[in-house]
Amino acid sequence: MRVSMPKTVLSPDRTRKALALCAVLAVSACATSQPGGVGADGINDPHEQANRKVHAFNRSLDRALVRPAARGYSTVLPDEIEDSVGDFATNLGQPSVVVNSLLQGDLKGAGVSTARFLVNTVVGVGGLINAADELNMPDHDTDFGETLHTWGVGEGAYVELPGLGPSTQRDTVGKVVDLFTNPLSYTVDSPEKYYGTGASVASRLSDRGRYSDTVDSILYESADSYAQARLIYLQNRRFELGQEDASSEIDPFELDTEGF
Repeated sequence: MRVSMPKTVLSPDRTRKALALCAVLAVSACATSQPGGVGADGINDPHEQANRKVHAFNRSLDRALVRPAARGYSTVLPDEIEDSVGDFATNLGQPSVVVNSLLQGDLKGAGVSTARFLVNTVVGVGGLINAADELNMPDHDTDFGETLHTWGVGEGAYVELPGLGPSTQRDTVGKVVDLFTNPLSYTVDSPEKYYGTGASVASRLSDRGRYSDTVDSILYESADSYAQARLIYLQNRRFELGQEDASSEIDPFELDTEGF
């Protein structure tokens, strides 16, 4: 007697998620391998030639589109509205922070982010008002790149991403996974679930507009904008992860742009 086993058919949505997971695991494996070529300055950039081409593209994109849009955005909108949009985007990202905190075994951080999300959502009108800060609640932020660091995944090589800028192999994996770590993306219907993405883009435009002079000095006035942006990103990111002393942290708003 022949017994037929039931076939499991994956929905298109589950198939996409499975493929994304496989891609992430493949890139994560690359991130642990730490390619050779680490210089005396601690920078691992074996793909510098390709990265510089991406950097040139990003500068062109910024000059032609991002910078004009950001300046217009900051000029038209009052600071109070810009702050509200930024607070709204941050609040909608808190569930992802909670998930990553739990993956890191950081129960305190998960509790802090949960409390901030509830307070800002209920008292702060969905996050448009940062009620948690007004109540002096502690802040907490993390991402899947930090989760991988906690799990022992190496930084990997430095990479510059089109449209996104400086990163590393590990943080690139983190950016991909964080697209799936926010529970709101699975529980909120369209188009509401895209509000956070729109607010996040608007918040980034706001930051670009507000700090236009500083960003311009790095991108367009420094002797080597690629090397400077790379150094700023790596040292600040390593400091965030506790890999470097506070004395080695670079403040991009206090840079001598001709010093590199």
